[in-house]
Amino acid sequence: MVEPVLHSAGPRGLYVRTFGCQMNEYDSLRVQRLLANLGYVPVNDIGQADVIFLNTCSVRGKAEHKVHSFLGSLRRLKDTKPHLKIIAGGCVAQQLGEKLLDRFGHLDMVIGTRAVNSVGQMLQQVQESGGRLACLPDEESGAPELDGRKIMPHGGITAPVTIMQGCNNYCAYCIVPYVRGPERSRRADEILQEIRFLDESGVREVLLLGQNVNSYGKGLDENFNFVDLLRRIGVETAIARIRFTTSHPKDLTDELMCCFAEVDSLCKHLHLPVQAGSDRVLARMNRGYTAAGYVEKIKRLRQICPEIALTSDIIVGFPGETEQDFKKTMQLLDEVRFDNLFSFRYSDRPNTRAATFADKVDPEVAARRLIELQSYQADITLGKNLAEVGSMRLVLVEGPSRASNGQMTGRTTQNRVVNFQAPLSSIGQIVGVKIAFAYSNSLRGDIIPA
Repeated sequence: MVEPVLHSAGPRGLYVRTFGCQMNEYDSLRVQRLLANLGYVPVNDIGQADVIFLNTCSVRGKAEHKVHSFLGSLRRLKDTKPHLKIIAGGCVAQQLGEKLLDRFGHLDMVIGTRAVNSVGQMLQQVQESGGRLACLPDEESGAPELDGRKIMPHGGITAPVTIMQGCNNYCAYCIVPYVRGPERSRRADEILQEIRFLDESGVREVLLLGQNVNSYGKGLDENFNFVDLLRRIGVETAIARIRFTTSHPKDLTDELMCCFAEVDSLCKHLHLPVQAGSDRVLARMNRGYTAAGYVEKIKRLRQICPEIALTSDIIVGFPGETEQDFKKTMQLLDEVRFDNLFSFRYSDRPNTRAATFADKVDPEVAARRLIELQSYQADITLGKNLAEVGSMRLVLVEGPSRASNGQMTGRTTQNRVVNFQAPLSSIGQIVGVKIAFAYSNSLRGDIIPA
């Protein structure tokens, strides 16, 4: 399908606000490119916008509340700029559909997670008709996937690459299968072509995206899995670094573990969400593994790749979680000792099994558990960072540091943030840095002369 072109007197402003995961960030880049064909240019000042695209997240209740609050705040701006078009996309849009239009009278368009490619045609339709529109297809609609050279903003050093969408796991707490649909993998040749384009554009690191990248390849005609994809990227592209997210513990194989030791460009960092340390809670969550099974895989991975850094997700206050269950989660933290952790209080999500569970945990109890867990993990993370002092690390220079005046920032292969003094010309280079100071969320050091 040919992308539409709008003939206008001059560029129009597009303001994009993205909530949620890297998948949403990637989709927002796709929207920017598609609307660029209609004469829209990105603006940082919302007051200069002719179109506002809000990419929404519904994975947790807090994220959804932020979306509703932001949408509500746009009413006054719409009153002052009647020509302004406001579009809601992403998971809240997929979940609520026309209900969003009913709730927010100033909202012009709602597009589902599988309608991103149609955003240009839909916007033209709304502009021509003066009406409002919701598009929530069951399958991908619109133009073919964009290549990476078109998606990537000029000058970026790192870039996301979606390799699959959807999820078949149906964890009891998770809304993703309902708003992203079943697993669908992109063909390997498409992915490799996109990564080559990104490399030609100056990108040094790609982040492979999927709700469960370990399931990549299921449903494709060719007999090809995620390990095969990683190995082909490592051999057939010149990209300096590869990262991926997210993985499911039940699908973590020895073959994938070996990639961390054998694929030179694969970063030594794995994000492997455990969610809980109690087998009873894990079973109710429908996670498909035990705490002991998870720990055994971590031990095996550390044998294969001793320098691997591990991060994870944990939900506290899942329905029915007892003090004993929570104690087991704390014991798992003590045993595994993650490099960092993303932790959250459980919140009901529409249509999920856990939302129907009657034995909800008191919010104050869940809040206390979250504080205790985060405090314990903060000590572990700081200890891990302190152990870096005196070491030499290879750091990909990403740009000026927002936290430190005159310094540059980058990340090690283990995904630790490092700040250091360096010229702007170093952006995109991989440099040696001797770590001199450690903080709770970052490191600071000095470049080692080449």
